[in-house]
Amino acid sequence: MASIEVSKEVYELLTELAKRKGKSIEEIIVESIARDLDPRVRVEVYIKLHEKYLREAEELYSKGDLVQAGEKYWGALTALLSVVGEKEGLPYYTHRDLREIVEYLTEKTRDPDYSRLFSSAEALHANFYHNFMSRLSFDAHRGDVLKLIRKIREFLGLQ
Repeated sequence: MASIEVSKEVYELLTELAKRKGKSIEEIIVESIARDLDPRVRVEVYIKLHEKYLREAEELYSKGDLVQAGEKYWGALTALLSVVGEKEGLPYYTHRDLREIVEYLTEKTRDPDYSRLFSSAEALHANFYHNFMSRLSFDAHRGDVLKLIRKIREFLGLQ
């Protein structure tokens, strides 16, 4: 993994923006850069980011780091929802935008599981900030997020 160095002030701004948008700092940076890229390249970037976060989530989960794993699952999902947003011409920059993409998928597919499963993902994201989940609860929410990711990948034809 490569790294960059930024001032404390820039880091604090990135952290606050990421928290407000419900995204990671890396996603905030990628979004800023992606706006200047060709749409096909943006899709590729978000797919790679999705795969990276999912891989990291599984590694953290296997080590028992549920708090960090949950946030990586959230990141994997939001990167995938960004692909949907890009392909369907929908905004995907805020937590609200992501929820609206999920509602769009629910309506387009006539499948309310999208919305319900997304609520489970939101709980994992909240757990990152508040660390309230037992292993049993985490496992149930993780299963929901993995199911949602499979459904979205099928919708996008990425299987």
